[in-house]
Amino acid sequence: MTVPTATASIPFFPPDLFETDREALLETVYSIGTGTEQKFILGERTARLEEELREGLGAGDVVACSSGTSALTLVLTAMGVGPGDEVVVPAFGCAPLASTVVNSGARPVFADIDPLTLTADPAAAASLVTARTKALMPAHMFSFMADMPGFRALADRHGLRLVEDSAVAQGGVLHGRPAGRWGDAGVYSFVQVKTFGMPGEGGVVVTDDPRLARDVRMLRNHGQDGVRRFHHHRVGYNSRFDEVLADFQLRRLAGLPARLARRAEIAAYYSERFAPLADRGITAPPVGGDGRCHYVYAVLARRRDALVAHLAERGVGSHVYYPRTLPEQPAFAPYAPGGARWPRAESAARRNLALPLYPHLSDAEVEHVADAVCAFAHTDDTEDR
Repeated sequence: MTVPTATASIPFFPPDLFETDREALLETVYSIGTGTEQKFILGERTARLEEELREGLGAGDVVACSSGTSALTLVLTAMGVGPGDEVVVPAFGCAPLASTVVNSGARPVFADIDPLTLTADPAAAASLVTARTKALMPAHMFSFMADMPGFRALADRHGLRLVEDSAVAQGGVLHGRPAGRWGDAGVYSFVQVKTFGMPGEGGVVVTDDPRLARDVRMLRNHGQDGVRRFHHHRVGYNSRFDEVLADFQLRRLAGLPARLARRAEIAAYYSERFAPLADRGITAPPVGGDGRCHYVYAVLARRRDALVAHLAERGVGSHVYYPRTLPEQPAFAPYAPGGARWPRAESAARRNLALPLYPHLSDAEVEHVADAVCAFAHTDDTEDR
């Protein structure tokens, strides 16, 4: 096995993610673009993708829409979340967790996270439930599913809606139940870097609630029911799914398990190599375990900036996903109580660093990444302490 030299480049975001799908994509664009039907949105390919995903998940319904963020918006709107309501969300994560709540007219309430999984802690969320709470919206994070049994029990105890942000976790399974199947509704994102990513934007809503599914279908297409055009039952959105991308995803769906397995294999190798580094300031996810998903492989590094520089010198790209907690962001600070702290979320924001994790990384490249991290951990860090 030949390990890349220090001048080799292993990017964090691979520019050739769909290289092997080039001909299939061109064929799809041509066939739909020149077809007699000229149906570019919400056609039979979208319906087939929805049905194949529904069958694979054993779900009541799957509704395709324009993005994972849009999926959250559609769900919150369909649930009637609005002014005067509160939605409990993680303090650590991506902006749509808060922005979709704010845009609905409701208030995001930020819960601290579990220090290992970096997902919202049900105990922290429980302390935030008030008479104004309408929904809980936990999110899976990096390579861990949230404690969905805990959130399901909390939602049932208080009569709350449970929205499962499973945008990053397609393929994850917890207690035998797939990610996206624990809440009243779950969502997936198909943006390029996700586990079922594609060359564009898209997502789906997953639900067993037929009324919720019906409302989401209407809302994604300007409030129309699909029976009578220009008959609008609700004020809706333009959140329609693209037929070219639906066909592309249908072609790639059969290969998803193999790509997920390769991600898991790489993650396991990293974790085995990094397990001894905890005492040297680098904490890695454990190998395997229930409720794992492998969207991003992130370590927690005490000397993160120094590690980033060390990796870059050795041709390894890395990425900090969330350098600030959500309540620290200027957009969402007005919704956070004055003087409140989220110590575990703040620690994760200071220390998280993601390493390359995509299916076509070679064994040699994976070994090179691991060697670089281990070499850093064993350098003299006296001056940084």
